[in-house]
Amino acid sequence: MNLPLVNLPAGWSLAQGSLAGRVIIVTGAYGGLGTSVARAVAQAGATVIITGKRKRQLEQLYDQMVADGLPEPVIHPLDMEAATPNDYQAIADGVARDFGRLDGIVHTAASFNGLTPIAMHKPDDWLRALHVNVSAPFALTQACMPLLMKSPASSVVFVLDDPALVSKAHWGAYGVSKGALERFVEILHQETENSLMRVHALLPAPMRTALRRSAYFGEDTSKQPLPDATADAAVYLLGDDGAAARGAVLDLRQA
Repeated sequence: MNLPLVNLPAGWSLAQGSLAGRVIIVTGAYGGLGTSVARAVAQAGATVIITGKRKRQLEQLYDQMVADGLPEPVIHPLDMEAATPNDYQAIADGVARDFGRLDGIVHTAASFNGLTPIAMHKPDDWLRALHVNVSAPFALTQACMPLLMKSPASSVVFVLDDPALVSKAHWGAYGVSKGALERFVEILHQETENSLMRVHALLPAPMRTALRRSAYFGEDTSKQPLPDATADAAVYLLGDDGAAARGAVLDLRQA
């Protein structure tokens, strides 16, 4: 891993209102981590735009958040596997029209189709993972950069995975894509480090998600913590305090 590793400041905790007035996009919002991030961002006072390819599941997340008294999210269906550059530009244009600002993106969408030897890896699964995990975050971030650059303090958060694990046999396209995503974060940071837009990487500890269950099928995933702590860390990176972690990997593995 080439990016520097940093940790959450000792004693830091999520504060209500820390993202008040901000507009944040969360991709893959109805996934395990995506749901937790969307809720944490809303709890911190931001307007959260929830995206994903299944409109019904986005509507269910919307209903849950409203029922729990969280600020009303905004639904924007987006199939990151099939989206074109025009689709990403449409999101940016819609945010500009409806809110006049964008203060952050958290890329939690991920494609993982199980552990597979390279010799048996289906080409379609390989291309899908590389597209959803690398190319789609690039395309959405690029489309939104003009808005992000206008924000007084914007952040783009990319979720990595433990390189000591995903660089091993059978991790296939998912492992390759996470390595490529790290390199993308490094390049993007170098190109934007003198701008108002911050670039961050987030490295979660093991957590209770569907991806974890499919990768570690012999493990009792219910013993792993929910993604809430990782979601709170994403809020840290989106907020003003996160400036200290600019261009680095926020490592939660030892938290």
